[in-house]
Amino acid sequence: MGMEKISEAILDKVKAEARDIIKDAEEKAKERIAKAKKQQEARLEEEKNKLVEQAKGEAARIMAQASIKARQELLVVKTGMIDEIIGKVKKALSDSPGGKGSSLNLVKEALSTLGVDKVIVYVAPKDVAAMQKLIKEDKEVVGKVMEVKEFNCTGGVIIEDVGGKIRIDNTYDTRLETLLPQILPEISKELFGTE
Repeated sequence: MGMEKISEAILDKVKAEARDIIKDAEEKAKERIAKAKKQQEARLEEEKNKLVEQAKGEAARIMAQASIKARQELLVVKTGMIDEIIGKVKKALSDSPGGKGSSLNLVKEALSTLGVDKVIVYVAPKDVAAMQKLIKEDKEVVGKVMEVKEFNCTGGVIIEDVGGKIRIDNTYDTRLETLLPQILPEISKELFGTE
């Protein structure tokens, strides 16, 4: 064998080894590229899922805020309606003349509760003259009521012992305020079908 053949054999062997190394390197490169693609796809999927979850959370937050705002607006409207009704009731009570029976009965009721002989009666400014007349005409209370004074209210009476230590508030305002917690649920149910 000549040198040329030996050289050729060595060259072929080196070429074959080089081809194997290149082939091996290409396979490893393909594996790394495939692995990198999978990692990239996994990261993209993870990021996409994060964004979707963030969007869902944001949508839920927006819906919750809208729901709260709608409930608040509805509550304002309902409260306005109830306030309007209460205002009309107060106006009706204020405009109604202090009837003989009702005003005097409130005085008598308070007198029996107080258990004192001398009292001062407070009434709405519009009712002072009428109350003075009623007291003068009623033998049961005429000697017990020392004075009739004005008090800023819609109607009814306040009875106070002469010393100012004991007071019974039988004004329409107080009676209405006492009654409202009991009737507001009924009014609300009647108006809005709930509560």
